[in-house]
Amino acid sequence: MKYISFFHKQDDIRNIKVGILDDKQNVYDLSPIFPDILAIINTPDSIDIIQSYLEKNKDFTHLSDVSLTAPITKPIRNIFCVGWNYLEHFEERHNKDIDLPKKPTFFTKGTNTIAGPYEDIPTLASFTSKLDYEAELAVVIGKEGINIKPENALEYVFGYMCANDITARDVQFDHGGQWFKGKSMDKSCPVGPYILSKNEISNPHNLSITCTVNNTIVQSSNTGLMNFSIEQIISELSCGMTLLPGDIILTGTPSGIGSKRTPPLFLKKNDIVVVTISELGEIRNLIC
Repeated sequence: MKYISFFHKQDDIRNIKVGILDDKQNVYDLSPIFPDILAIINTPDSIDIIQSYLEKNKDFTHLSDVSLTAPITKPIRNIFCVGWNYLEHFEERHNKDIDLPKKPTFFTKGTNTIAGPYEDIPTLASFTSKLDYEAELAVVIGKEGINIKPENALEYVFGYMCANDITARDVQFDHGGQWFKGKSMDKSCPVGPYILSKNEISNPHNLSITCTVNNTIVQSSNTGLMNFSIEQIISELSCGMTLLPGDIILTGTPSGIGSKRTPPLFLKKNDIVVVTISELGEIRNLIC
C-alpha cells in the first residue's frame, strides 16, 4: 500500500487526514478508522482493518483535489541518519584523516526538520549561505525492537519513502564539524510523497536514486551501492537502544553533494530540488 497524509484543497491545512493512494492516483480516506499513519503502524492487524473498510467504503478523491503533507507529520523523536554510506560520498569527506568506519556512522535531525514532499523550504541568508542537498532512501520502522539480528531486521520495517537531508554546510563547520546543528534547520527534511509498504517493494537494495537541481542531475546512484545494508543499519542502531514504531531512518546519500562540486553548487532562492527513487516516486521542493 501507498500510505499518505493529505488535506483537501478547500479545507484548512490543519485538517490533515490519512489515506491510501492507488495506482490510478485515487485517494481513499482512512480517517474514519485511523487518525494518522502512526496509528496504522502501531496497530498489528491494520492491513486487515483497512482492507475490510475499503470493501465497504469505495468512495475516493483524485490526487489532484488534495495536497500531500509529509506521511508522518509529527515524528515521535529525532530522525536517525547514516553518514558516509556510499563509498564515493565517503571520499567527499572534509577530514581526509578519517578512515572508513567499520560500523555505520549515526547522527540525528530534529523533529522540526520534517517537511512535505512538495512543500517550500524556507531559508535565511543570516543563517546559511551554503545550503546543500542530499538524496536519501528513508526507512520507516514498523515495530519495537532492541538488539535486532541482521537476518531479522527487515521484519521490523514498515515501509520506505524518499527523503532529502538538506544541510547548511557552513553552520555544520561553524560548530566544530559536528552535524546536528547544520542539519536541523526547520523544514530541512522533506519526505514522501508516500510510504510504500515493505511487501510492495521489489528490492530496497536495488533502487535508482537521483537528485536534480533546476532539472540538472547532480546525484545519480543505486541503493545497491550502500556500504552498510538496511539490515546492518537497523541491527547496529538497535544495539542497546530500542527502536520504536514510526522511527524514521535516512540511509545515507550518494556522491555529488553541492559542497564538493567544482565550482560548489549551493541551493539558493527559487531553486527547485527533486529527489527521485524508483518505485517510491519523487519529492519536489522550492527553496524560498
